[in-house]
Amino acid sequence: MVTMRMLGTHRAWEDWAMVAFGTLIVVSPWLMPGETGHVQSVVLNAVIVGLIVCALAALEMLALERWEEAIGFVCGIWMIASPFVFDYADAGMLRYWHFALGALVAIFAAMEFWQDTTRAETAAKS
Repeated sequence: MVTMRMLGTHRAWEDWAMVAFGTLIVVSPWLMPGETGHVQSVVLNAVIVGLIVCALAALEMLALERWEEAIGFVCGIWMIASPFVFDYADAGMLRYWHFALGALVAIFAAMEFWQDTTRAETAAKS
């Protein structure tokens, strides 16, 4: 049975999952060739956001800071909005990949933020 204490514990696999999500974001334009015609802005956006997500996950492994999750959450929301901002929302599977990966990044970042907040509150009570 999952307890609130278990949910409030930071786990390393979450950081590795964020690295995987960031890597998938980086390579996603090449996984669906021809869908956006490799529009430079779409590819550049995916590479930059994916690298930021990977870098934040690596930082998270070294030191737990709340700002890392906040930026990660913003990156996730940005990936969800990207198909509409860069006008490839009607293009094919890439929009679904970016929406799904953005949602996963945002959900994991929110969950890790909550875990760090719970951990900080527990430490303050001790």
